[in-house]
Amino acid sequence: MNLYEIVADVTFTPTWSSYLSALWQTLLSYFNALSNGISAPGVSTLESFFRGLMDFAFYYPLLMAYLWIMGGLIYFYRWERKANNNSVEELELTEYPPVSILIPCHNEGYDIQETIEFLLQQDYPDFEIIAINDGSTDNTLEVLLGLATKHERVRVINLEQNQGKAMGLNTAALFSKNEFLICIDGDALLDPGATKLIMQHFSSGSRVAAVTGNPRIRTRSTLLGKIQVGEFSAIIGLIKRCQQIYGRIFTVSGVVCGFRKAALHRVGYWSNDMITEDIDITCKLQLDHWDIRYEPRALCWILMPETLKGLWSQRKRWSQGGSEVLLKHCKKLATWKSRRMAPIYLEYLISVLWAYVMMMFFILWIIDLFFTLPKGVLVPGMYPTWGGMLLGLTCLLQFAVSLIIDSRYEKGMGKEYYWIIWYPLVYWAVNVGVAVTGLYLAVRKTFFTKGKAKRAIWTSPDRGVH
Repeated sequence: MNLYEIVADVTFTPTWSSYLSALWQTLLSYFNALSNGISAPGVSTLESFFRGLMDFAFYYPLLMAYLWIMGGLIYFYRWERKANNNSVEELELTEYPPVSILIPCHNEGYDIQETIEFLLQQDYPDFEIIAINDGSTDNTLEVLLGLATKHERVRVINLEQNQGKAMGLNTAALFSKNEFLICIDGDALLDPGATKLIMQHFSSGSRVAAVTGNPRIRTRSTLLGKIQVGEFSAIIGLIKRCQQIYGRIFTVSGVVCGFRKAALHRVGYWSNDMITEDIDITCKLQLDHWDIRYEPRALCWILMPETLKGLWSQRKRWSQGGSEVLLKHCKKLATWKSRRMAPIYLEYLISVLWAYVMMMFFILWIIDLFFTLPKGVLVPGMYPTWGGMLLGLTCLLQFAVSLIIDSRYEKGMGKEYYWIIWYPLVYWAVNVGVAVTGLYLAVRKTFFTKGKAKRAIWTSPDRGVH
């Protein structure tokens, strides 16, 4: 019997005193059994080991869900509750430093005109748009040159060969004439008030190096697309709010983020060999003790994959990139000076370990269908139990809290609640797979790639169903 099953049995005791007494006795029995198994090698040790892993697999997502809920609520009540989303137009800054908006493009001919024309509507007095054509093989350069001819705010940089997003951003940053940069993707629509909202953070403190915005999903024609609408609120948005309470953020949103050029210059700008330049620059800036902030009102409407193949490719890249950054900076992260970053990277490490545990149990379950496993090897059933129901209800609570918070920025979020209930079935399986695969790819690239680090170039991602 697992620990959570033992605890469930004692919840039917008639009084609180009886409940606490029974709970204490069951906990003692559980840990006595665990210690006996460790001291007496054999089957009991194996059973204790597998029971511990099963408890970890159950409790870790439960713990993190409630941690994210509490962190998100604390952030909401401290920073968001009094902010009125309708007053963005009335927001006045003490100064309006000029801003350069950078758009790295690779085969964005279908979307880039809409992106730039939407950018020209920014409610900000002084800004320029720098579009970087990174070796596109479609009509991206032709569209960009046409827009530059039509609009004096638009400048175009052309790279003949695909050099990667990081190189495109580095090139544009060096060519830009302004201290403050806002980077968006070539298929994104930046809300007209986003620049002003981002710049108010830079005006409030000289140690602010980056301000990440709030991506919103445009592609909603398939089940995967609809689920991602809720995911970016219930998971990504809530996590960023919680991490802001930690004091550090795991990653800025590569699709929308503002930067202070002086901070970028100190850390060497974006790394050309990292598959996720956004995670890497976040780590580099915070290791240099710069402040990074989250601005949920700075909305940016983005296209996301709507097929399993596209989703797998995207999430595998994210997972591999996170592991690459951790391996690259592990020595600096282990120092006392970087102690404030420990919570977010410890959380990442434990989540990868959880993914491997879940993968192990799934493989054992498959093997158990055809062969008899050794005595002591416990295999959980891959069907809902009361524990699964508890996890499901916790997910629904997390989704409800996050959708209520984000409904301030996007009306009609409540109707997405029906679709988000399918998140554990679809995305947990994908995320377990990409976490296992991503770590393997990161280790292979970091320790077993011969010669110099290979530049991370990009290919056109899945943009959803147009």
